[in-house]
Amino acid sequence: MANATQTVLGTLNKAVTSTSGSNAYDTKYSTYLKLFSGELFKAYESATIARDTVQRRTLKNGKSLQFIFTGRMQAAYHTPGEPILGSGDPPVAEKTIVCDDLLISSAFVYDLDETLAHYSLRGEISKKIGHALAEAYDKKIFRTIALAARASHPITAAPGPEPGGSTIKLGTGKEYDAQALVDGFFEAASILDEKNVPKQGRTAVLSPRQYYALVSQVSTNILNRDYGNKQGNLNSGEGLYEIAGIQIRRSNNLPFLAGTVNSQSGENNDYSGDFQYHAAAIEFSNQ
Repeated sequence: MANATQTVLGTLNKAVTSTSGSNAYDTKYSTYLKLFSGELFKAYESATIARDTVQRRTLKNGKSLQFIFTGRMQAAYHTPGEPILGSGDPPVAEKTIVCDDLLISSAFVYDLDETLAHYSLRGEISKKIGHALAEAYDKKIFRTIALAARASHPITAAPGPEPGGSTIKLGTGKEYDAQALVDGFFEAASILDEKNVPKQGRTAVLSPRQYYALVSQVSTNILNRDYGNKQGNLNSGEGLYEIAGIQIRRSNNLPFLAGTVNSQSGENNDYSGDFQYHAAAIEFSNQ
């Protein structure tokens, strides 16, 4: 029997005479269509959670928002016959937040490219634009919380001053130490109690590695004193809900050991600071 001569449909100008393994793949199949898989590999995108842990106000028809702080009042015994004329309390202070410049994320899709492409990127680009805006928003909130923890209270007059923020030192190299983190939670709860901060609305945000350090060391009993038998499903990674009455969440958008963060053009509020020792955030919101 004679050998047949193959017509190689996938090659250009008879570059090869067969599809045998000795011929280059791209050469013998050069005219065949590259099929789109139907799936776009999406980048892992960090979850934005800060928006739901703070008070939110919408600025409209103005350039800034004014927040009023009121201090404490004192009680005293009344002497019969003396008029009750008031004490002048409570002291009042304000905090003004101005509007930053317009925050944008953009991509230009040329109409011809969209016509020629056998896949659509518009939906994917739209999602990434939304995520970029949300992530920038998240990071600014967490930096603001960190800076507020170092600041004094706006009320300085008697019967104040009112207590400002507080920082807790875990110790050198202790940012992933589960026992140090749990002790930090209880110290934070004590400080918040001493400042008469309501128990509802207390939230802590950790980096993912800190969170899972706590989950993985639950068996050491450092959490049992708070949870008892209510740790949840540890295998799912959702085994921690709260410690010392402080709800726990995790985020990649913390300024975690971030070093110095400088101001950017367009920021009319100050989000800059030295975050080289910042490891977590514990906050209160009565939204």
